[in-house]
Amino acid sequence: MNNSQMDKKTHDDPMAALLPTLHDPSPIRQFDRAQLRQLAAEVRACVLDNVSRTGGHLSSNLGTVELTVALHHVFNTPHDRLVWDVGHQTYPHKILTGRRERMPTLRQIGGISGFPQRSESEYDTFGTAHSSTSISAALGMAMAAKQKGEDRHSVAIIGDGALTAGMAFEALNNAGVCDCKLLVILNDNDMSISPPVGALNRYLAQLMSGNFYAAAKNVGKSVLRAAPPLFELAKRFEQHAKGMVVPATLFEQFGFNYVGPIDGHDLDSLVPTLENLKHLDGPQFLHVVTKKGQGYKLAEADPVAYHGPGKFDPQVGLVKPTAVAKQTFTQVFGQWLCDMAAHDGRLVGITPAMREGSGLVEFEQRFPDRYYDVGIAEQHAVTFAAGLACEGLKPVVAIYSTFLQRAYDQLIHDVAIQNLPVVFALDRAGLVGADGATHAGAYDIPFLRCIPNMSIACPADERECRQLLSSAYEQNHPVAVRYPRGAGAGVVPHLALDALPFGKGEVRREGKRIAILAFGTLLYPALTAAESLDATVVNMRWAKPLDVELLLKVAGTHDAIVTLEEGAVMGGAGSAVLEALQAAHVQRPVLQLGLPDRFIEHGDPGKLLASIGLDAPGIAASIAQRFGAAAAG
Repeated sequence: MNNSQMDKKTHDDPMAALLPTLHDPSPIRQFDRAQLRQLAAEVRACVLDNVSRTGGHLSSNLGTVELTVALHHVFNTPHDRLVWDVGHQTYPHKILTGRRERMPTLRQIGGISGFPQRSESEYDTFGTAHSSTSISAALGMAMAAKQKGEDRHSVAIIGDGALTAGMAFEALNNAGVCDCKLLVILNDNDMSISPPVGALNRYLAQLMSGNFYAAAKNVGKSVLRAAPPLFELAKRFEQHAKGMVVPATLFEQFGFNYVGPIDGHDLDSLVPTLENLKHLDGPQFLHVVTKKGQGYKLAEADPVAYHGPGKFDPQVGLVKPTAVAKQTFTQVFGQWLCDMAAHDGRLVGITPAMREGSGLVEFEQRFPDRYYDVGIAEQHAVTFAAGLACEGLKPVVAIYSTFLQRAYDQLIHDVAIQNLPVVFALDRAGLVGADGATHAGAYDIPFLRCIPNMSIACPADERECRQLLSSAYEQNHPVAVRYPRGAGAGVVPHLALDALPFGKGEVRREGKRIAILAFGTLLYPALTAAESLDATVVNMRWAKPLDVELLLKVAGTHDAIVTLEEGAVMGGAGSAVLEALQAAHVQRPVLQLGLPDRFIEHGDPGKLLASIGLDAPGIAASIAQRFGAAAAG
């Protein structure tokens, strides 16, 4: 049932549906348990309907429906703060907080974001999209409330995957010594609870989260502290007893009161447990178990495939395209990695929890002893690679450009200073489309090229991607190869492992007066734009080291230079060109085209590039506007 059908049914029979009557979560706090279950079913249907029409994250959102309903029922949002980790599970939250009618615009230009965004709603208390930030942010909010004398709760909802990151444990360590109203909810969707254990856990969770248990424990501690040996014995006994039925010890050592695990789809468990925890003092930790794709059998059976699907028919499910699709850059990398691993036994592949996204599925199957998924731990991934390189292995770190930002210190301190031969395969370079500013690989050229010993390759197409990966692998120092999401120009790669010359570009089109220096896949719109301008087009291939010899040759035979990159203009490849010209005492007017100094939001990648003038007509128009008659040849 889509949004309009639900609205019509509600108009005909006001008791038929609850969701269309909600403009904010406040009425939910008055709902009885039956109404909450009905609301959860309607929210789940709304999520499935809208994601099937727009694409987006599905499995994770279907898994958090009941938890979201329970949180808005128990807590006084937005006065009480909900902080969602990563945020790719917040579609139910958006639906319940006044954005149901805007769900058809999800992740489109001018539409709502696929992640929490403070500028979008007061209910999105903290903007997220990278993992493992929720506990830190919620703790900051809880301590701010305490300092300001405000009575409010802060709740962090974090997944079991996100809890593997060091930042989450740093926050837990800090939170355990803070006396504030903080609740951390572990949304564990990698664990199953059999019905008898689930019933036992429901009883234990409600018992351990109740005031009687808390009061009894505190009284017991007060009495036993007078006799230290007995207190220590009782403490150990409590930990041992709880440890027999729940994994409590770790979180209790951090200073939290641990409760759970409970069934995250059972409102009869969630609601009373949350209500009990709401009235306890100090940091609380609730462990809930959910199932990705809950309520949609196809997503339950294959949550990975339905993690971020495009448009599909919910009655049919995902259908493999009949037409032969162009090979993506990710697939090119995955095939190259397997081929190079077969050729060189020193190669090891590393990913921070992005096996599918980075194209390492086949590599793991073929070379399991040389495959390392280190979890959501980008810092560790880079230093781990450095350690492997120290011992003569050849690590290849497959990582999204946006996630490498999280390991910048390790990149400098542990890899570059020691000049270790680590290859960084930077997927999702440039704009990423529907995921928006948080996932865009806009900054890798500026933040990498300022690091001594680092080199940066920018392949123009699929064939060059494979060749430049081989070039990078041949080097005895760190090299990053950046390539975008999806497919490129469709240039079929050679299956050989031949490399292109290190640090050398090529002239792709001979023209007059204007020379366009393209870094990466914008070479192809540059070639189109050059036809109307009769401009020279140079495929630079390397942002560092620059092919200075070729640059100076082109500068000596042209009146003006245009640099073109799908990356931040400030400090990017165009800046490197200006620096090289200045160092050579060559004066030429230079137009730098690339991503502007602002965050670019979500939407179709082609439309976004056009909106900032990085398609062929936009490139031609910018050159003509800057150089006037000279651009016309």
